[in-house]
Parts: sequence; C-alpha cells; structure tokens
Amino acid sequence: METAFQALVADQAETFSLAVQRLETGDLSAGEVLIRVQYSGVNYKDGLASVPNSTIVKAYPFIPGIDLAGEVVSSEDNRYKQGDAVLVTGYGLGVTHFGGFSEYARVPADWIVPIPEGLTAREAMILGTAGFTAALSVQALEQSGIVPERGTVLVTGATGGVGSSAVAMLARLGYHVAASTGKPDESGFLHSLGAAEVLSRTDVYDPEAKQRPLDKQRWQAAVDPVGGPQLASILSKIAYGGAVAVSGLTGGAAVPVTVMPFILRGVSLLGIDSVECPAELRRRVWSRLGTDLKPAEPEKLVDREIGLSELPQALSDIRNAKMRGRTLVRL
Repeated sequence: METAFQALVADQAETFSLAVQRLETGDLSAGEVLIRVQYSGVNYKDGLASVPNSTIVKAYPFIPGIDLAGEVVSSEDNRYKQGDAVLVTGYGLGVTHFGGFSEYARVPADWIVPIPEGLTAREAMILGTAGFTAALSVQALEQSGIVPERGTVLVTGATGGVGSSAVAMLARLGYHVAASTGKPDESGFLHSLGAAEVLSRTDVYDPEAKQRPLDKQRWQAAVDPVGGPQLASILSKIAYGGAVAVSGLTGGAAVPVTVMPFILRGVSLLGIDSVECPAELRRRVWSRLGTDLKPAEPEKLVDREIGLSELPQALSDIRNAKMRGRTLVRL
C-alpha cells in the first residue's frame, strides 16, 4: 500500500519550478530501505541543485536535499529493521537520487549509517554533510600530526556550515582557533563557538597585495572549505610540517600555488571528500561525532529551523551567502 506525503520538487518542463508537491511512496527512487524523514539540512550544493539549468541535477522532476535523518519504515535488507534511527549523507542523495527534502525517502541500504549513540536525529542534521566534512577535515589534520600544543589552526569561511562546525569541533578538542570570515558582525557568533580570535577575510588573503610563494609562518594548520586564490595564500603561511585540509571551492577551483610550501616547509595539502567516503571511515567518523567531535553546544550552530514551504527562500539565501551556521529542515 502506498503512502501519500509532501516533498519539495524541482521541475523544469516549459519553465523551472520549485514547490512543495504531494507524492506517493511509489514515486520515490529505487532502494532497499524506506525511511520516514524527520530532519534534513540546507547545504550549498542544495542551493546549486535548486536553480534553472542546474549543473547538479541531471533529470527532472527531482527532490533535492543531500542530507536526511529519520527512522526506518520498511527494509528489504536484514541490516535494518522498522524503527531503526538512521541517517544518510553523500553518495547520490539529492544529486542523482531523490533527496532529503521529503517526508519519505527510499535509499540503497549501503548508503545508510545508524545514528550513533550520543546523537539524536535532530543533532545529526545540525551537523549533516557540513559537520561530517568538518569532522573528516579535523581527523585528517590529526593524522598528519597536528595537535593543540603546536599552535593555531585557521578555519576559513567560518560562518558557513563546514567552517562553523570545524570551529566548534577544534575548540572542544583544545585547539587555539583563528576563525576567518567576511562578515565582521558575526565575531560574537564565532567566539561563542570557541574561536580564540576572529580574522577578516583580507587578513588571510588580500587580493590587492603581492602574493609570495612563501610568507611569514602564521598557522600550524588550516581547515579550508573555500579554495581558490585564498588557498594559495594560506599555504604560503603554514608553519613547517603543517597541513591544510581543503573541502570546497566557493572561492574558485583554480589555485595559483607554487611547490615552495611543499618542498621547503613540508606542508601537506589534504583533500577531503564527503561524498564517496568509504562506509567504514564514514561510520567511524560519525561515531566520533557522537563523542569527542560533537560540538559542546550543537544548538549554537543552528541559524534557523524551517519547514518545506520555507525552503525556496533558504536555498536562495545560502547561494547568496546570507546564512550563518546551519539551517535545519523539520519534516
């Protein structure tokens, strides 16, 4: 028996539309597990999937949303049973497969992560893909030998989802965090998350200044979800043996860097992928998100909580950098 529900649907027939529609479970993408979605979150990629002629979406009509958390309704896979609390991020969710902006979702069993002890479904989506990416970044820095005693860790794009999560996680672990932002009026927010200092965007990268292959060593490491020319500037300022975990390209895909930081200071550039991350690593990191990587006060990351009808405006806001922290979607 099919169940009726509501979802945000992007369609591009004669004209583009983005609106809440009534669907039935038979309309969902294929998969072994049917989930009643309780929460989702708004990510930059969701914003890109919600515009005409999107480069993210390949076929219409489509349900965006690269995050979801909820409970299993039915499962054809014996790893999951009715009532299990689960989450899904990455893979094709919200890109090639109907996503989380929906009261129900059907997904492949291999994509699912049980919500770990220490997290509710709400907290899992306060973190979502952004928090998971931040956690992968922090763990990668740890594995490169970055420890609190070595000095300051820079976080760029610090008011965004990845950046704000990284600030909170690093602060909980005892790191001295320098948070960089282009929004000076948000310094109070960043200090409340645990940032020891707040830097302007031009403190990190001044496009009008001459860029040096090697500059004064300022930070032992950085979490950078921005990329672009700013990343080259950061690499020139990382201390000997330091590392930068990069996970985004909102600042651009091209990085005008030389080999100098790598061969003269032994700096490591660590690429962070949260989409095709192996299942074993994915579960291990989510387990840490319920323990030592869980922000001390997750609710401080929440900018707003919205319903499906408010999503179009929220998706526009994230594309235009009018958000801080996380926007939680209550299904």
